[in-house]
Amino acid sequence: MKKSLALIAALAVLAVPMAAQAHRQWLAPTATVLSGTDAWVGFDGGSSNGVFIPDHNAMNLDGLVITAPDGSRVQDENRARSRYRSTFDLHMTQQGTYRVANTSGGVMVSYKQGGEQKRWRGAESDMAANIPADATEVVAARSNNRTETFVTLGEPTTTALAPTGQGIELAPVTHPNDLVAGEPATFKFLRDGQPAADLEVTIARGGTRYRDNPEEITVKTGADGSFTVTWPEPGMYWINAAVRTPAAGDRLAYNAQYNGAVEVLP
Repeated sequence: MKKSLALIAALAVLAVPMAAQAHRQWLAPTATVLSGTDAWVGFDGGSSNGVFIPDHNAMNLDGLVITAPDGSRVQDENRARSRYRSTFDLHMTQQGTYRVANTSGGVMVSYKQGGEQKRWRGAESDMAANIPADATEVVAARSNNRTETFVTLGEPTTTALAPTGQGIELAPVTHPNDLVAGEPATFKFLRDGQPAADLEVTIARGGTRYRDNPEEITVKTGADGSFTVTWPEPGMYWINAAVRTPAAGDRLAYNAQYNGAVEVLP
């Protein structure tokens, strides 16, 4: 513990906040609301300057977690990775809403030992055991990234939407698969399970390749972490929020980012 505190006290702030990253992470489903008792949905995952346009990097799906309407975990099928996008399918057999999320997190540390630059990444609980006592110029931050979307078979449900208490999460007030153009929708952002107040939220409509106006909306969350948006047009929308907190006392610097995709119907 003493070793861990000594390391944390030496931490510096990472240079670039996540919100400033040029390329936007996204997961886009082929459909969000389906009927019947058995259905398939395909997904693309990548990063790009314009949302939902696979032109930069495919998404690493090592952290993919699909939560079924009853709260259980289900496996994706037909996963593949190409140059600009990763793809997979979801076979939906339960009635209700599925949460499809790709997450990553942990602690990233860079340091020098004997004049040599080194790096380590892992769980915060393992940091003290893996950073040498003679390490100098230690720079570290705890990170948590979530990129997700939601799909529903039949009537929308909320069991799969329960927060995990880790990183930045979207806690729907309006169901994410019940969005209509011209109507307001309210959501809440949580940070490690608590309301994320005064958080800047960017909302961008897809299809920027075919128009000059990026059509981005920026709002801030209230004291309870909530924000409301009235959807101007139908389409797939990207929702982003990020937190960057510098190291203080015995606390690690903290970087967290949320990227969500929701479909707004006519």
